[in-house]
Amino acid sequence: MKKLLITRAMPDATVAAARLRFEVDLRESVDGMMPDEAAAALATYDVILPTLGDQFTAAAFAGDIRCKVLANFGVGCNHIDVKAARAAGVAVTNTPDAVTDATADIALTLILSACRRAGEGERLVRSGLWLGWQPTQMLGTHVTGKRLGIVGMGRIGQAVAKRCHYGFDMSVIYYNRSEKEVDVPSRQVESLNALMSQADIIVITVPEGGSNTNLISAEMIAEMQKTAVLVNVARGDVVDEPALIAALQEGRIAAAGLDVYAREPLVPQELRELENVVLLPHLGTAALEVREAMGQMAVDNLIAWADGVPLPQLVN
Repeated sequence: MKKLLITRAMPDATVAAARLRFEVDLRESVDGMMPDEAAAALATYDVILPTLGDQFTAAAFAGDIRCKVLANFGVGCNHIDVKAARAAGVAVTNTPDAVTDATADIALTLILSACRRAGEGERLVRSGLWLGWQPTQMLGTHVTGKRLGIVGMGRIGQAVAKRCHYGFDMSVIYYNRSEKEVDVPSRQVESLNALMSQADIIVITVPEGGSNTNLISAEMIAEMQKTAVLVNVARGDVVDEPALIAALQEGRIAAAGLDVYAREPLVPQELRELENVVLLPHLGTAALEVREAMGQMAVDNLIAWADGVPLPQLVN
């Protein structure tokens, strides 16, 4: 049997499925692999099932390579230098379809929580300082009927748009680098600036890294209305985090909802001190059924390699 390393604790169903076809080693650390450990794994195992935080950088591919496939557990591959992997003869796969609805659901959670000040309200109740209902207490932003702006109209963006349009009667605009036809009533705008200035609620769903790093720059944040809300369920490096913090501190935008951060798991103290931001610990896919589906998809890619057939979710 071929040797497989699973780099982090996975659902039992994932491990069981992998053991049917591979000799499996389970890495016990909860921390991501550093490049030197990743390099050692590439030299030792036939295939690896890594995930977010495992640093398969260009340096990790510089030595002897035994590994043939990195079956990433997750959609985002910014922790893997895909170009270096390809040059070293290592295929990279991911798990795109399994995460769409769960991530869109978390986007809705953040929209509602940020707009209606849910986190702040819960903290007030838990503190024992709530004095009862008042007509002007903790007034937030009404969600129904607002204008939604989607940055990146891929699978997740469209799933968010459907929920917001059909569930909350929101009009939808979106920015996509290429022209894109979608099956939810919406309008594509010509520039990111236009979207940032027109939308009441902005949800970021673009892929991570590359040209999208700091896509939501200080300049883009400055385009937002004072009453606008920013939600990020993509990757933390898509947003200029210090610029967002400054805008929230100075009241130049109303609120934000974040499930991702620029330097996870580090969340800046300035963000943690703000009341007008909802902070989640990267919960986008954190449902057992979803994680099991992701794990099975990753294992299916490994099985495809073992069977000598095309990899279903090859990252190009």
